[in-house]
Amino acid sequence: MTTLIAPPTTPVPPAAGSSPRVDIAVIGGGIVGLATAMALAKDHHANIIVLEAEGKLAAHQTGNNSGVIHSGMYYKPGSLKATLCNQGRNALYQFCQQHNIPHDNCGKVVVATHESELPRLAELQRRGNANGLADLRRLSIEELREHEPHIAGIAGLYVRETGIVDYKALSYAYADTVRQQGGQVLTSAKVFKITQKPDTIILHTTQGDFSAHGLINCAGLQSDRVARMCGLDPDVQIIPFRGEYYKLAPHAWSLCKNLIYPVPDPAFPFLGVHFTRMIAGGVEAGPNAVLALARHGYTWTQINPIDLLGTLTYPGFWKMAAKFWKMGFGEMHRSFSKKAFLKALQRLMPELQLSDLLPGGAGIRAQALDRTGKLVDDFAIQTAPRMVHVLNAPSPAATASLSIGQFIARAASQSLQLSTKTL
Repeated sequence: MTTLIAPPTTPVPPAAGSSPRVDIAVIGGGIVGLATAMALAKDHHANIIVLEAEGKLAAHQTGNNSGVIHSGMYYKPGSLKATLCNQGRNALYQFCQQHNIPHDNCGKVVVATHESELPRLAELQRRGNANGLADLRRLSIEELREHEPHIAGIAGLYVRETGIVDYKALSYAYADTVRQQGGQVLTSAKVFKITQKPDTIILHTTQGDFSAHGLINCAGLQSDRVARMCGLDPDVQIIPFRGEYYKLAPHAWSLCKNLIYPVPDPAFPFLGVHFTRMIAGGVEAGPNAVLALARHGYTWTQINPIDLLGTLTYPGFWKMAAKFWKMGFGEMHRSFSKKAFLKALQRLMPELQLSDLLPGGAGIRAQALDRTGKLVDDFAIQTAPRMVHVLNAPSPAATASLSIGQFIARAASQSLQLSTKTL
């Protein structure tokens, strides 16, 4: 199996008295930014550069997620999420096969543990069918146990299209393709200022200045700030939520064959704690969902006063908090109490014990929130002259990365009148 390693990157030397000029600068070296750059580089005659602030690619949301290839079952039919997830999932499986990316189309079960959840389970099946899932099957108690012998439930759904993958390896493969098509991918290139002139956009970075004809903002946790650097006033702000995981101890791996999910609560924007077999081995259990005290705050001790002040002074935050405070305190309790976390997991797997849980990792979700306190549910992409800004790209953005990249590339190419490569 091929091991993909991101090669070191170096800044492009500027011409005397000027900054390096490119056709399009993509801000953000996560999976969405890299997929967008790849789509542009493959399909258009354009000089592309990707600018990543961190010292490595896929450093935040992409590199710290659960590695699930989502089916698209949960999303409102006809939404951008549903459409792009369905298209992107199929393309992702094909790309992984072609490029030897570790993946497994293993399927998952969604489990109802109480009669009150049965109408929601039926609605999930309806949505899945409307979103084009080919093999979405209702499961009886006996059939549930055939798929996952250690779970408790009264009914379930089997979702064949769901899988697992190494998203870091996938991101490096996207970056390799960008380079093969003549593009550049720079790390440690944080954009700290953007200057607009009549014929160019100048990006001031820690790797020097770059002049670009067009700009695509895929900065994830910093996307709203980048938009404001460009003079926009987006009607949303990124609120960081941390998802914390436990790992099953090796002796407990046999309790989970593949992926086990609860029926989600439609009043809450997250899916609830679940079990995920990882492509590199082992099983993750979680996540909870708590407010992060920094946009890169992977623990409670990581606090950024500027980030936190920005959250607490945003009017939409308090309107959201008024709606979800009770559920939020429950999530915080699980963050500090291993026993509470275990109790939530035991709804799905009663025989699980405290000794079966080991400390795991955490990820940050860049969730866009509008001024009314509404958590933006769909992908949010805003265009401006010579710019495209991706302001909300939560899950299933990694699954849908190829289709999102093509969607953004089309918007950029139309705005910038890029010439298309011919076969």
